[in-house]
Amino acid sequence: MTHDHDLVLRPTEAQTAAALAPPPGRTGGDLVVETLRGLGATTVFGLPGQHALGLFDAVGRSDLRLVTLRTENNAGFAADAYGRLTGEAVPLLLSTGPGALMSLPALAEAAAASAPVLAISSQVPTAGLGGGRRGHLHELRDQSASFRDVVKSVHTARTPSQIPSVIAEAWESALSAPHGPVWVEIPEDVLRAGTLIPEVTGMDATPHELAPRPELTALAAHWLSKASRPVIIAGGGVVRADAAGKLRQLAERLNAPVVTTFGGKGAFPWNHPLSLRSWLEDRHTTDFLEDADVLLVVGSGLGELSSNYHTFFPTGRVVQIEADLGKLESNHPALGIHADARLALQALLETVEPREDDEAPERVRGLLAAVEDRLAPQDVTLERELLDSIRQALPPRSPSFWDMTILAYWAWSAFDPKHPNTMHSAQGAGGLGYAFPAALGAAVAEPGAPVLAVSGDGGAMYSLSELATAREHDLDVTWLIVDDGGYGILREYMTASFDGRTTATELTRPDFTALAASFGVPASTTTPDTLREDLTRALKTPGPSVLVLPATLKMFAPTHL
Repeated sequence: MTHDHDLVLRPTEAQTAAALAPPPGRTGGDLVVETLRGLGATTVFGLPGQHALGLFDAVGRSDLRLVTLRTENNAGFAADAYGRLTGEAVPLLLSTGPGALMSLPALAEAAAASAPVLAISSQVPTAGLGGGRRGHLHELRDQSASFRDVVKSVHTARTPSQIPSVIAEAWESALSAPHGPVWVEIPEDVLRAGTLIPEVTGMDATPHELAPRPELTALAAHWLSKASRPVIIAGGGVVRADAAGKLRQLAERLNAPVVTTFGGKGAFPWNHPLSLRSWLEDRHTTDFLEDADVLLVVGSGLGELSSNYHTFFPTGRVVQIEADLGKLESNHPALGIHADARLALQALLETVEPREDDEAPERVRGLLAAVEDRLAPQDVTLERELLDSIRQALPPRSPSFWDMTILAYWAWSAFDPKHPNTMHSAQGAGGLGYAFPAALGAAVAEPGAPVLAVSGDGGAMYSLSELATAREHDLDVTWLIVDDGGYGILREYMTASFDGRTTATELTRPDFTALAASFGVPASTTTPDTLREDLTRALKTPGPSVLVLPATLKMFAPTHL
């Protein structure tokens, strides 16, 4: 008797081998692409170079979206912004030597701002690794050494089979708290080599959670519950952890005033009765914070800008929640809680007791009034009106990116971001040229939402080539260039410090509107009186645009000297 199962045709060994064989023509570059797709990447930034062509060829044959900019540093800034807005690890593809080194300032900013950038660089052929001086094009004695003190971690794949594991390891590092940039190197011959490895599937690189120790949050909750004058400093860690809602719950339960750092803009509602806003470069605010009997610092290292240039000396107890272990108690003794801000705030919410304090809102109003009284005689109406015009023109949920320029320094303290994760600047590392390429990356991350970039004329000169990128990809970015004829803030610093003398602060610059037009980007000149109307129109018009504002601005008087 013949049974049905006897009729099943089983594949021969040859048929099985053929089914498992990888598609022909695959290379190490394909392993990179397949691993990135398996980990969830959809978009990559960068620009090609000779050693990286095997990688770019693989990207070109894939469904990854490749956004190329005109310099590696600007590509890094764009990837940084994409990572800040999405919380995703963002591949940045680079070539060896000069191309790699050109990305260092952007990676330094990503490290300071905890942006999860996955830099993948080619290297000289494998035989040239290990310190030998074979004279390869782009050869460095130790390329990774240039990045080791900047990024979170360094990873090298020396064979095709190592590529998936190395990239997964780097991906996990970039997304584990605190987020940050990581560095991957793959030699040119490994990227070009054919591979017998089957198509990469089932990748997993789940980041580790950084939960607080319960005995620490229990003690912190006890101190906060019994405090007479608790105050909260909310830093960028709150924004990155998507913990603004939990911060607000805790502040309201404790009736604790909240000040946000420049990196933490938007972590707490600007017009909330408990909001001290962001006036950290103000002696009244410094005094207010020093007067707290319990100070809760969440997601901030209390660095130079967050401590009024290290003139802040707390007198009460300090609780510091920080994911970056190197920042924990680095400036002030504290009950240090090494944890992700969201998880730590949740633990405090579960254990803290409600506090009644009818005087807290009045104390906040008094502080903000004192700040206004300090500014009133300083003749800074123009600067404040410009910020007000920008705020009225910019849709509430539209991201804005600010370069290192006087108007941005004002915005750190005085601009209402409306929502968390909508205002970003280069104040982490402080390099020029961040705003426009970062805004381009944001426009890629959030298509359909107009994005604003604000630069001075000096910073704008770092990024002019990216007008071509904006036009090529038709990105919805409006670039406001405040043209004061030089490095305005350096002019102020030198004038104040060197008997009125300035050196190398005055710049010859182009006709920005004509230059933008030559790229096919609409551009016009605006004035303080017409800025609101002109900016509103530009932001509502799809595609890139440039507005040039000729104006010489000044900073408010410092209070830390």
